[in-house]
Amino acid sequence: MRSVAIYDMDKTITRKATWTPFLVHAALTRAPWRLALLPVAGIASVAYLAKVIDRAQLKQATHRLMLGRAIPPADLDAVAEAFADSVAASNMFDDARARVEADRAAGWEPVLATASHGYYARAIAARLGITQVIATEARRDADGNVLAGIEGENCYGPAKLRLIEAWLAREGLARGDVRVRFYSDHVSDAPVLEWADEAFAVNAHGPLRRLAAARGWAVLDWEG
Repeated sequence: MRSVAIYDMDKTITRKATWTPFLVHAALTRAPWRLALLPVAGIASVAYLAKVIDRAQLKQATHRLMLGRAIPPADLDAVAEAFADSVAASNMFDDARARVEADRAAGWEPVLATASHGYYARAIAARLGITQVIATEARRDADGNVLAGIEGENCYGPAKLRLIEAWLAREGLARGDVRVRFYSDHVSDAPVLEWADEAFAVNAHGPLRRLAAARGWAVLDWEG
């Protein structure tokens, strides 16, 4: 039986969320004038909080504002690699690194499953030696340029479980063929935590901490 340890990324592996810092990093690197559009991005965030737009629409709007309509993949890769270096240097829990290594040594294959865009999540995962990444994916045009639109589903909430199940299918695995550990900080990942054989609430906020207590899930508080 294959053993898979699946990790959420933002505030589970990383100390802080990564999307807005990535957008700022990308704008500074490619087109600093786009930083003047941050207030517009803030309005989009308010629209999300008011439930005028959903998370996927917010992600698409802020991508378009801060990165532009279309980005050559080589340019985006360079931005993502530099951003991943900064995350590894100052925005990653030492305990998360240690847990990934301990799981790997115990025979668990590490997988990253995140709502973050794959174009930078894969670079962050690589700093942990993780090659399997399930993430939100961007559309591309006929020339391969990365667009603001999302391809498929935003990898969040119930959609994350569907995308994990799709990954298992691509790997040729039925659910009964694999033992799964899942680590997350947020209650939005409850569908995957319920589905996993071993659930870990990591650095959990209040709602997840209460759910973990009710379900008997392990609670981990990572420092450093």
